[in-house]
Amino acid sequence: MTTQAVVLKGGHVVDPAQGIDGVVDVRIEGSRVAAVGVDLPLDGGLPVEVPAGLVVCPGFIDMHVHFREPGQEHKETIASGAAAAVAGGFVAAACMPNTEPVNDHVGVTEEIVRKAGEAGLARVYPIGAVSVGSQGERMTEVRALREAGCVGISDDGHPVASALLMRRALEYASMFGMPVIDHCEEPSLAAGGVVHEGYPATALGLRGQPGEAESIMVERDVSLSGLTGGTVHVAHMSARESLRAVRSGKERGIAVTCEVTPHHFVLTDEDLRYDTNFKMNPPLRAAADRDAMLEGLADGSIDAIATDHAPHHADEKAVEFDRAPFGIIGLETAVSLSLDRLVHRDVLSMRRLVELYAPNPARILGVEGGTLAPGSAADFTILAPDTTVEIAADRFRSRARNTPFDGWRLRGAVAATIVDGRVVYTSPLVPGAAGLAWPAPATTP
Repeated sequence: MTTQAVVLKGGHVVDPAQGIDGVVDVRIEGSRVAAVGVDLPLDGGLPVEVPAGLVVCPGFIDMHVHFREPGQEHKETIASGAAAAVAGGFVAAACMPNTEPVNDHVGVTEEIVRKAGEAGLARVYPIGAVSVGSQGERMTEVRALREAGCVGISDDGHPVASALLMRRALEYASMFGMPVIDHCEEPSLAAGGVVHEGYPATALGLRGQPGEAESIMVERDVSLSGLTGGTVHVAHMSARESLRAVRSGKERGIAVTCEVTPHHFVLTDEDLRYDTNFKMNPPLRAAADRDAMLEGLADGSIDAIATDHAPHHADEKAVEFDRAPFGIIGLETAVSLSLDRLVHRDVLSMRRLVELYAPNPARILGVEGGTLAPGSAADFTILAPDTTVEIAADRFRSRARNTPFDGWRLRGAVAATIVDGRVVYTSPLVPGAAGLAWPAPATTP
């Protein structure tokens, strides 16, 4: 059996891994990239013209999401989360283990992998728990989780308070080429804090937590990474002191990487209001912290942008601020926020933005992707940088609506998402995007 090829013609391709930033064609054969070059011959392939102004990128990877299944399907399922991912331009997402039950056992991991396969949309990479039940006491069977499909370990949502347990986690994870992804929070210093410690917290009558509640743990984990040689990845970094610790570790050759979320490089505690869609952990920090995150994105100190997509049911958020759960959704807003606030404001080049969303997450997680080199998976994110969109939570594919960005108008959109050579999403808001929806490859004898 042979499969008809598809040739993407005339698109502006940005592939940092290959040093490509210009108009070239891409040939897709089945689920793989076959060739990249100028004026590629069709050779029996189906020509697909990329509309002017669109940018063809290696598929974006969100290395920090919460899909809630098993156990909290009223918030999100793997299928609805994967649908939200592709609508947001992500070909893959790594889901954290704070499900019910916790993903601390191969049975849970295998169920997540199975459900993701049934959805047939974004790739879903499970993250296993560091400790049984994420209780911070006894380590999980790291090797078994790895063999079942986990690409990293984390107790996300729960800091690994014990330095000894973190040391052992780094040692064991390094044996299997996995990072330890840590929610850096010193529990006693952060206890009871629901927003950043500062004037806005006082004005609202809400208890704050200082940036040092995060940075103290970052300092510890950078040191432990240096001690063990294991890779520590700092999740959803928000404080300027944390960035200093990461930079110091990198300068010393320590295996530390980090991510930042769009809400932490867009919003500050000055944006706070008595609205639980502004309640997240870590909290929105001061303007100086936000500015430090922007500097880190620009100078290469920060390795990735991740959403920390945290869906909650509306009833759970419709309570007093202190009682509401932490977290906002982000899969369907992240790319537009990044284009509008980073690229169009000259904070980052398009090439640097792609690095943060594609090759760097792939490298940190040790998964396929991040490039359009011949032989690689045919995973693409196609951007419409100049299309203005209005965020409308009621149109989200996610089951949740907990976002502070509802109603925002942003310059920049996702035009299409392609996974394994299949067009899994085209945007109704981007002119010409529908023309990218080529049929599923036809097979002939």
